[in-house]
Amino acid sequence: MKIKTVELETVCGVTSKLPENTLPEVAFAGKSNVGKSSLINAIINRKSLARTSSQPGKTQTINFYNLNKEMYLVDLPGYGYAKVSNEEKAKWGKMIERYLRTSKVLKQVFLLIDIRHEPSKNDKLMYDWIVSNGYDPVIICTKADKISRGAVPKNLKIIKDTLKVKKDTIIIPFSAETKQGRDEIYDIMDGILADFNDQRGE
Repeated sequence: MKIKTVELETVCGVTSKLPENTLPEVAFAGKSNVGKSSLINAIINRKSLARTSSQPGKTQTINFYNLNKEMYLVDLPGYGYAKVSNEEKAKWGKMIERYLRTSKVLKQVFLLIDIRHEPSKNDKLMYDWIVSNGYDPVIICTKADKISRGAVPKNLKIIKDTLKVKKDTIIIPFSAETKQGRDEIYDIMDGILADFNDQRGE
């Protein structure tokens, strides 16, 4: 996939009506300090369209980026940030759940996990939640450049075992610095777009 145009088309807060898009959507979920904004910027080939911040928990909205006028990249609110009240966390959770349950064109959910650490309780809850809503998430293991190459297989196994992923789950080590894993994500997005266009007879 070559990203030619990117437009932040819709931003939805807790009480906002979700858009009824007709193009396919791919959504990215992850806890607040997992590097989601850096990953999105790497995918869309922009330095700072998705805001990165030294303060985790900044993404409190669902952001819909229109890519090439062909599909949407959907940035879901970060979860599990300690400094946010439980009431706020509950609102974000309901917003994410509403989106997962109501989008008619969501084709894939990518769940981001920091490759350096065992998945947290919140990561496990999010994985189970995505599966219970009928999706098989692709696991993206971020910050792969922060550990030695030799440590990658062991850390991936810990992530698989902790989340109890299905046998055929796709797991992609990713680095926003080196762009490792970006082509694999592009391939998945290209496949979704091709299937969508086939179904429309294009």
